[in-house]
Amino acid sequence: MARSDAEPRKKRVRRGRVAAVAGAVLLVGAVIAGGACTVVTVQDADRDAGAPTWTFPKADKQETRTAKAASSLAAVLVPYDDSWSRGPDIAEFGSDAALSGGEATALRKESIRGLPRSQRRQIEKQIDKQHTKGMAMRSYLSTSNASDSTLYAAHAFTVSIELIQMEDKAAIRDRSTFQNELFDALKIFRAGPKIEGHKNAKCFLPPKDKKEKLDMMICSAYQGDVQVSLTASAAKPMNTKGVAQLLREQLDRIQEPGESV
Repeated sequence: MARSDAEPRKKRVRRGRVAAVAGAVLLVGAVIAGGACTVVTVQDADRDAGAPTWTFPKADKQETRTAKAASSLAAVLVPYDDSWSRGPDIAEFGSDAALSGGEATALRKESIRGLPRSQRRQIEKQIDKQHTKGMAMRSYLSTSNASDSTLYAAHAFTVSIELIQMEDKAAIRDRSTFQNELFDALKIFRAGPKIEGHKNAKCFLPPKDKKEKLDMMICSAYQGDVQVSLTASAAKPMNTKGVAQLLREQLDRIQEPGESV
């Protein structure tokens, strides 16, 4: 009798753990008013450049000028090469997109649409005060012909990187720091690999679950007025060193003289 009771209990615990992880990720996304919803899968992923379907407010003259900032931000993203090919679509934006300040602001507000009205208005006011200058997104797929196969291509994985730039550097620092502190406080996630040369960068892994076939890693960091958010997905075991290497390369590109935005 005890055995039959234990089995359903194990299933309830496992489902509860999965729900807690998913809920925590959604909570973080809502609280920090993040950008596009990133959905990446390793197998059967559509890696064609999808046409954006998002409808933005009509651009004005100021928006035309700030669009240049978005283009500059996109130029800093790690390029596709022999190690990294085009990854799956990031929501409705395809695998590679750059948004102007107005478009990024509209998207951030859309991401909190499900919150209660009073909370949503409060966060929307904060978003307006932060003066978002632009956003750039790109997804990657590690390839079997990677130049450093022992690091990058030991196990295939997908990664999405989002850069968001604001006039207020303190807001960028606070967003990234708050996200990392929240993940720490939740006590659900495991600490991911450290990013060499970037002390403010932190990565997190979901709790260990032998029955779960997929793995993921979430990272956040900032460099000057740019926040870098990374989400990786793979079949177990994930090549966390390869993901960390990509994040380090991305942060190095932002801080290098002549390449910073």
